Amino acid sequence: MMEELKPGLDVDVLRSVIGRINEYLAERDSVREEAIRVSRDVIRNSGWAVTAVHKGDLDEARRYLAEAERAARRLLEITSGYPELYYSGMVYNAISEYVEAKVFMSLILGEGLPGPEDLGVPPVPYLQGLGDVVGELRRLALECVRRERFDIAWKLLDMMEAIYLEIRGLDYPEALAPGIRRKADVARRLVDDTKALLVDMENRFKLMEELRRAGDHGV
Repeated sequence: MMEELKPGLDVDVLRSVIGRINEYLAERDSVREEAIRVSRDVIRNSGWAVTAVHKGDLDEARRYLAEAERAARRLLEITSGYPELYYSGMVYNAISEYVEAKVFMSLILGEGLPGPEDLGVPPVPYLQGLGDVVGELRRLALECVRRERFDIAWKLLDMMEAIYLEIRGLDYPEALAPGIRRKADVARRLVDDTKALLVDMENRFKLMEELRRAGDHGV
């Protein structure tokens, strides 16, 4: 056996192989740096859009959403040739923030539910963003309670529950649908807490109204 061994290494071939790998990694690193910058733009503008919706400034929300959409499309475009980046948590997190803002605004304006195909995003970050919409709907429902708009608050709760019930049925391993089970658990708690709060606050409001009317009639 030893007689058959003929150790040898062509350094030029080695240098060529390492050189090609170095070029690939350098290109990927450049794409990664740009992806980090663009993902921040997605997250920042998506967050501002949600804040604007809660403030009631829909024109401002639309402007931020337009910026978020442009950044999201750019992010997916520049990472499309690099699966390790395209399917990374960095990209998924940014895209899910955009989905959350877009779906939230569409739902509260009665424009219907845009799907991942409508938004041009992969299914998994779409689900992640959809799960987070439940929290924003709750936040708006609480504001409606403060303004004594229980009719709207109950509609928002219905949407929260519908989203929860649908994502709860997605029984896939974490590696395939990262974060979805946890978001379903969080959504369930938010639905239960919001429902209990609405029942309590609406009953209190009705009692106060009855007491006020009784006082007006001198009872």
